[in-house]
Amino acid sequence: MASPSGMSSRTPLALFFVFFCCCCWFAATTSAQLSSSFYNASCPNALPIIQSAVKAAVAKERRMGASLLRLHFHDCFVQASPGCDGSVLLDDTSSFTGEKTAGPNNNSLRGFDVVDAIKSKLESACNQVVSCADILAVAARDSVVALGGPSWTVQLGGRDSTTASFSSANSDIPRPDFNLTDLISAFSNKGLATTDMVALSGAHTIGQARCTTFRARIYNDTDIDSSLAASLQSSCPSSGNDDSLAPLDASTPTAFDTCYYRNLLSNKGLLHSDQQLHGGGSTDSQVSSYAANSAKFFGDFASAMVKMGSISPLTGSSGEIRTNCRKTN
Repeated sequence: MASPSGMSSRTPLALFFVFFCCCCWFAATTSAQLSSSFYNASCPNALPIIQSAVKAAVAKERRMGASLLRLHFHDCFVQASPGCDGSVLLDDTSSFTGEKTAGPNNNSLRGFDVVDAIKSKLESACNQVVSCADILAVAARDSVVALGGPSWTVQLGGRDSTTASFSSANSDIPRPDFNLTDLISAFSNKGLATTDMVALSGAHTIGQARCTTFRARIYNDTDIDSSLAASLQSSCPSSGNDDSLAPLDASTPTAFDTCYYRNLLSNKGLLHSDQQLHGGGSTDSQVSSYAANSAKFFGDFASAMVKMGSISPLTGSSGEIRTNCRKTN
């Protein structure tokens, strides 16, 4: 017998079932999203543990701040694994060759011991809860802050990959010999705008580079300050001494500031790719703006870091939470 409204007696049950399913779908979808409060309940001391360890590491060696920031960048840019997923930390296995020995990383990436120490402390506090991918993201932020740069809200809940991509590390990470068109394309391929690229390049206000990455610039490029080139040639000969280091920002190599951009205005970029940001191209005005306005650079850098940190993360039940950042479970 029909109800007064014309609905069958089973309609309320059917509606409840649909409502229940929708709620479950919404909950699953929501739980799979990144959130700044992801560990508030499951590991409330996660962020303080990471921050304390990063502060200690940077206090011991200022350069380590740049190294930890670079680990996060090189992790996120290898999208085939798929993105910000801790793949850069994995050692080689019988089933895949990791990213550590790829061209942009080999004899270059460092800070793995610091990440290992952080992971050990987190495992003691809350076993198999905090991902290695999130350690890299938070450590990058805390490194910048420790060196005088801006802070930002890190979106958490990314999980760890179970594989890595040697080939993608070689093809996707921007090279020091890139021209402006190459740089714009490389960042665009990751969903990052040209303005993001210029802001993120400001990470080169800290850290050092190996002779092999800037040799061609100091001997062949014409858009380089002659005194800078001569100075660098004394420690970076035309052949040999590949591992000799030079600061990316010779003015204030361990302070996160705008000197990197000021250097570009004077043709004092260390890498060919650095100087490409200012030399008559489309990004000149942005470089000049940052050189004159640290607040503008800091704000844009922070926003670009949040955007980069959201490149194809693994969430929900994808991937895993490693107990050792260097190998899968």
